[in-house]
Amino acid sequence: MKNIITFSAPAKVILSGEHSVVYGHPALVASINKRLYFSLSEKDFFNKKKEEKSKKIVKLIEKTVVSYLEKNKIAYHQKKYFFKIESEIPVGCGLGSSAAFSVAATACFLKFLTGKDFPKEEINKIAYQIETYFHQNPSGVDNTASCFGGLIYYRKEFEFLKNISFLNFKIPKNFSLYLIDSGRPKEKTKEMVKKVFEKYKKNPSFFANVFFDIEKTTKKMVLAIKEENKALFQEAILDNEIFLEIIGVVSLKTKKLLQKLSSFGVGKITGAGGKSRGSGFILFFAQKEKELISFLKKEKINFFKFAFDDKGVYEKS
Repeated sequence: MKNIITFSAPAKVILSGEHSVVYGHPALVASINKRLYFSLSEKDFFNKKKEEKSKKIVKLIEKTVVSYLEKNKIAYHQKKYFFKIESEIPVGCGLGSSAAFSVAATACFLKFLTGKDFPKEEINKIAYQIETYFHQNPSGVDNTASCFGGLIYYRKEFEFLKNISFLNFKIPKNFSLYLIDSGRPKEKTKEMVKKVFEKYKKNPSFFANVFFDIEKTTKKMVLAIKEENKALFQEAILDNEIFLEIIGVVSLKTKKLLQKLSSFGVGKITGAGGKSRGSGFILFFAQKEKELISFLKKEKINFFKFAFDDKGVYEKS
């Protein structure tokens, strides 16, 4: 076995279906070309101080993987390890950094402990378990996108029934998409999910209707991508943002930014959102690309071009 084993997993963008996916509705999600790299070695090639704060969660991932191996009677060799995490994914901004970490670390521990490669389906099951430590009641869409890559139509009916459809088409290259940072949310994903749930409990019929409207928007977006229909795609983005504002997951700061950006195209938040400060990254369809870039640079707003990733998790050679 190699001295160092490294696995890489991508970030994700929820194109449509945030929050409603937790209630059994579909989400459309795409993996993007921002990656997290997780490495394991029996020898200390890494900077231990730098990784000190991650020790507890890495130990938890190791235990989860070992539990899976023992339950399935798969032979493994327990040994001392050192680890390293490198990431291009902004943390806590709705791009699935924890899911990429869960997926890459799971795949790495499986290989490190057994010397074998495992199917993505198995990696994904374990990574979902780990995601529950981060988010309590995750939909499973983040880890699925990070594990498999590509464009995915995802629906969780029950814990034991998750429908994952891998769409055999990509985001059209002539869709000028950007990810624009509205600011890191003060709230964590699980807090935002809880906030929506508290509102849902008070007015279930209203929220059920909104979630069904989001589902229609998600389906509209799938068709827009398949048919390469720019107008329909932009309509879906606008509708989606309206519904996310209705359920209360978009901050005033982010709404003001979206108003300023409306001169250059249309946008929506992606991910769980945030109310107190920023709401994470905005998925933005640019109608005036040069003007948008000029504005963002002038205002010193962090952004990057949307770049599709269809590889999912893999071992770095």
